[in-house]
Amino acid sequence: MSLLDIPDVFIGSTDDGHTFVILNRRIRDADRLLTEAGFLPREHPGRRLYLLPPGIAQDVHERAGVAMYGLLAHTHDLVDLSWTTRWSPGQPAGGPDLRFQFGDGTVAVTVSTTAARLLLEQHGFVSTADGESYRPRDGLDERGLLGAVTAAEAHAYTQGLSARVHLGIPTPSDIPASTRRRSAPATGPRTTPSAPRRAR
Repeated sequence: MSLLDIPDVFIGSTDDGHTFVILNRRIRDADRLLTEAGFLPREHPGRRLYLLPPGIAQDVHERAGVAMYGLLAHTHDLVDLSWTTRWSPGQPAGGPDLRFQFGDGTVAVTVSTTAARLLLEQHGFVSTADGESYRPRDGLDERGLLGAVTAAEAHAYTQGLSARVHLGIPTPSDIPASTRRRSAPATGPRTTPSAPRRAR
């Protein structure tokens, strides 16, 4: 299973700056919510995909926020790991404090501050042999990796640290096909999230 297939809603970014939303189950009003926020619907192998082209960070942040809040009325099983939607008027210039890179079934994390290093260690990430980066503890499957990154990224956000997650998807055409079957239409909000999410 791909990490994109795990939550009901996955929000991410391609390396070329597109923001995408994947729906892994049918959600009432999702098409209207996303298209009104400026996302363009696309059929993708095995799934419905919504794309927001690269744009001004503040505008992308606001559009994705509107869509996300609308979707949260129908499910709390939402994961947002998009770097294109991260914008804050007080954000300092320069690179992020933490940089997550998915690839080859694991995640490598580089840090630029001591606070970021300590935060990763709190979440069970371990330093690599060369001391240049961090990785999750051994034995995690895709769901475990997603949970570890989501928890660390959300914690960084609450501590005022900047984080950037690279999913290893160069362009929208490289988004993997779904390995999960779509479920029946949603009739109301779910009360228990099955995957961690980042609050805006």
